[in-house]
Amino acid sequence: MRHTVALWVALAVFAAGLAVRGSAWFRNGFGAGARGTTGASRLAAAARGVAGALLSARILTIGGSFVQDVLLQRRIRSLSAARWLAHELMFLAFVALLLMHALGSVLTARLFPGYQPTLEPFLLLRDLFGAALLVGVAVAAYRRFVVAVPRRETRRSDSYAIAIVALILVSGILLEAVKIGSYARFQSMVREYASDADEAPLAAYWAREMGTVAPALAASPALAARGRELHEQSCATCHSRPQAAFVGYAAAALLRPVSPGLDAIGAPRILWLVHFYACLAGLALLPFTKMFHLFATPLSLIVNAVVARGKPSPANAATKQMIELDACTHCCTCSARCSMAMASDAVRNDTVLPSEKISALRALATGRDLGRSELRSLQEGVCLCTACDRCTVSCPSGIDLLGLWLSAREALLAKGEPEFTLLSPLSLRRRLLEPELGPAAYREPVERPRRAIAAHFGFAALADGSSVLAPGDDRPWSALRRSLQASTVAGCFGCKTCSTACPVVRTFENPQKALGLLPHQILYAARLRLWDLVLGSNMLWDCLGCYQCQEHCPQGVGVTDILYELKNVAIAQTGAARRAETEARP
Repeated sequence: MRHTVALWVALAVFAAGLAVRGSAWFRNGFGAGARGTTGASRLAAAARGVAGALLSARILTIGGSFVQDVLLQRRIRSLSAARWLAHELMFLAFVALLLMHALGSVLTARLFPGYQPTLEPFLLLRDLFGAALLVGVAVAAYRRFVVAVPRRETRRSDSYAIAIVALILVSGILLEAVKIGSYARFQSMVREYASDADEAPLAAYWAREMGTVAPALAASPALAARGRELHEQSCATCHSRPQAAFVGYAAAALLRPVSPGLDAIGAPRILWLVHFYACLAGLALLPFTKMFHLFATPLSLIVNAVVARGKPSPANAATKQMIELDACTHCCTCSARCSMAMASDAVRNDTVLPSEKISALRALATGRDLGRSELRSLQEGVCLCTACDRCTVSCPSGIDLLGLWLSAREALLAKGEPEFTLLSPLSLRRRLLEPELGPAAYREPVERPRRAIAAHFGFAALADGSSVLAPGDDRPWSALRRSLQASTVAGCFGCKTCSTACPVVRTFENPQKALGLLPHQILYAARLRLWDLVLGSNMLWDCLGCYQCQEHCPQGVGVTDILYELKNVAIAQTGAARRAETEARP
């Protein structure tokens, strides 16, 4: 009775978890579609989208994606044949065991009258699927914990997912093995289905043919023959020879020497409880762990296959992104292929890696307080993106990762924290989105870090040309001053070739008014240590780093390198001061 109650409790927790996680798809988000919309309106928009897809030619896309992306897992196959084989074994074996074994009394018994889990071909099939799942889990564990895959981080959730499946598998195999060799279990079946007089001949036959570890007895051929007759009369309708269960039978052979001792401690019962409650725990916790991707990943693959043929509404785009956050398996394929992966070491920020941003983005989407330091790290990680789209192309779960970064970036920038990467050429991709963002939404995040730099170095403003910092007060710039003195800047004689070659300068009708100082003037101001004028120049921050100025300089002056160094010193010192301020707060 209590096991039935436990089963219903696990099912109730599982259903409640699915409802909570599913409803979160329509309640949470950080994109434009998540602002100003209710959960009900997003649910209605999703229902209209699903109905429109099912009642149109897009249903063929859904069917094709289900077969190729979900069943055959073509995205993983394109990455690695061995990895695909492991995932395919786990996926197909898990589904088969769920339908045939876990739901055997509900589903298989109705499809096959006379079904018993101890009969062939069910013995063979169960062990065949179990062996396939075991191989898949072993390969996954080997790749996760042994193979040194670049840029892959293993979290507690990754270990849990493998551990719970391994516990269910191992306990199931041991349970089958112990039951095969258990003489106590044999005796209980004799008491239920035969008489005491039948025990000796049946024991002689089961010890010889069924793998039971019986106590020493004088088993004559006549006694074994009598046992065979009794077996065929009373047992054969429910028990096939256990050799068909090749995994369990092999384990039973290994356990044969200790089988009496296992019987003495009630191992069959103990292992049954472990296996049963491990399955219930896995079921109940599935919606609350990484294992939820079993539902979210197939849905993400199908949704993105359909969306690829058109642009979703803002409400559906927000819902799609929430599904994608749950679809991430943390396989770290995206991080291994990220163009900015090495920057994570340079800036000591793991959230530069695509796979390490997902959990923080989940917290951001659900409105949890990340803390100022974590928000800064996430914002830097999202903005340090070249929009190369390699993460999206390589993602086996079909997640539009670039779309996530772009939506999250604007949501984070709206929180008012200065982001210094917007003053670098890395912000070019965002500059292309200005018509979509609007002039005000685009400009404010760009001006914010410049104001932070002005405040740190004591400038009254960057745009009005005022000079609050004394020209001789260049202590923050001592390293740069030494670098300038040692560079070829002394060879500059003001020919203006650098300014003439600059594509940024050529963009404007009146470049002096738009940019403040031109490249050759920045070199003069830096040599005179007029740092406020240098940092106040739009030219310094609008520089694309194309190296046209440096390549055309007849004196070989490292113009672009100097501009980079000026920006890096300003950003590094301002950023360090702001981080120290954050860490000093309680």
